[in-house]
Amino acid sequence: MRREGVRDSLTTSRVTLSGAHCTVGEVGYVNMTVGMSRPRRTDATVPRARAEEDAAREPAAHAVGAVHPDDLPDGLVVADETGRIVCFNAAATRITAIPGAVALGAPLDQGLPLEDLKGRRWWTLTDPYGGLATRIGQPERNLLLPGNREVLVSAKYVRERPTGPVRRVVVSLRSTEARRRTERSHSDLIATVAHELRSPLTSVKGFTATLLAKWERFTDDQKRLMLETVDADAGRVTRLIAELLDISRIDSGRLELRRQPVDITAAVARHVHALITGGQAADRFLVRTRGPLPDLWADPDKVDQVLGNLLENAVRHGEGTVTIDIAPAPANSDETGTAVTVSDEGPGIPEESMGRVFTRFWRGSKRGGTGLGLYIVKGIVEAHGGAITVDRAPGGGAEFRFVLPVSTPAYLV
Repeated sequence: MRREGVRDSLTTSRVTLSGAHCTVGEVGYVNMTVGMSRPRRTDATVPRARAEEDAAREPAAHAVGAVHPDDLPDGLVVADETGRIVCFNAAATRITAIPGAVALGAPLDQGLPLEDLKGRRWWTLTDPYGGLATRIGQPERNLLLPGNREVLVSAKYVRERPTGPVRRVVVSLRSTEARRRTERSHSDLIATVAHELRSPLTSVKGFTATLLAKWERFTDDQKRLMLETVDADAGRVTRLIAELLDISRIDSGRLELRRQPVDITAAVARHVHALITGGQAADRFLVRTRGPLPDLWADPDKVDQVLGNLLENAVRHGEGTVTIDIAPAPANSDETGTAVTVSDEGPGIPEESMGRVFTRFWRGSKRGGTGLGLYIVKGIVEAHGGAITVDRAPGGGAEFRFVLPVSTPAYLV
C-alpha cells in the first residue's frame, strides 16, 4: 500500500471495545460513530466553511447517539491513510473467519486478503490509495477470501477534498447467504413456471396442429373433445399467469381490494356445487353454518380465490369428508368478523412442515400443483386484515382456518 497525505497532529492509540477492534486518534471517532460524522477540527488549516459545516453536523450526530461497530449487522473494516487496518468489527470476524486481533494493524491487503472470481488480487487491482483521484469507492461485488469463502464487498474512499489523497478506506462486508436464498427462490420460480407452462402449451400446440392439418378426418365428437382439452389447458395457463401476478402484487404490497358486501355462505355453496359438477361425490362435502353471521365487506373475487384454493387443496391432497364450518369470529378476538374452517380426513400435514405451509413452492404431496396457492391465500387474507392458520383436524387431516374482519368501508362509518 502506498502512503499519501500527511498525518495530522492527533495522536494514535489502540483500544478494544467488547470485541470490536478499533484505533482511536485521527480516525478515533470510528469506534463510536462508525465514520458517519466527521470529528470537529479547529486548526487554522481548515476553512471556516468546513468548520461551520462540522459544527452544524455535530449536534445531529449526538442526537442520533453513538453507534458501536459491533452493533452493525454487516462487517466493517476501516483502514487509515497509511493503508493499515484500524477497525475490524465482530461481524467482519464472523463473515471472514479472520480474528480481529490478527487483522488490526495489518496492511489492508494482508489483513483482508481478497481476490476476484478470476483469482486476481483485488487490492492490487483497485489500488484505493493510488489511481484516479476522482474515485469515491467500489460498488458491491462478489469476492473471495482464502479458502474460497465468498463475501459481498463494497468500499468507500474518504478524502479531505474531492480530489485529495485518501484518508480512510471504509469497507463493508456481507455474507452471500441472503443473496443465494434470493437466487434460489428466483430459480425455483423460473423452474416452476417453465414446468407448469410446458405441459399445457405442448397439449395446445399438438391438438391445434393436428386439427389444422387433418380437420376433415375427425368426427364432430373428436373435434369437440380436442377443443375442450385445448380450452382446459388454456385455462390452466391463464390461472398460472394470474397466480404469478398475484404473487408480484403481494410481494410489493400492491394487492388491490374492491370491497363489497359478500355472502360467504353462498360463496362456499357455489364452490361446492362446482366441485360436485366436476365429478366429486356430493356426500364428500359437509357445510355447517352457525349464525347469525356479521355483515362482511370484502373483495368477492379474492374471497372466491381463497375458497377455491382451500377446497381444491382439501380435495386433491386430503381424503374422506371435506368439512366447511362457517361461524362468527370467536368472542375473544380483537375484531368482529367471520371465521371459515376447511378440514379433511386425510393424512394431514406433518408437524415439522406446518411452519412452511404458506411459503412459496411448498407442496404437501406429489399430486401436482405449483406450490403457490397457499402462499397467495395467506397474502389475500392478510391484505383484508385477517389471519389464517393451519392445524390438525379432528379427523386427522389438515385444517385451515381463516378469519375475515367485517371491514366496513370508511364512507359507511
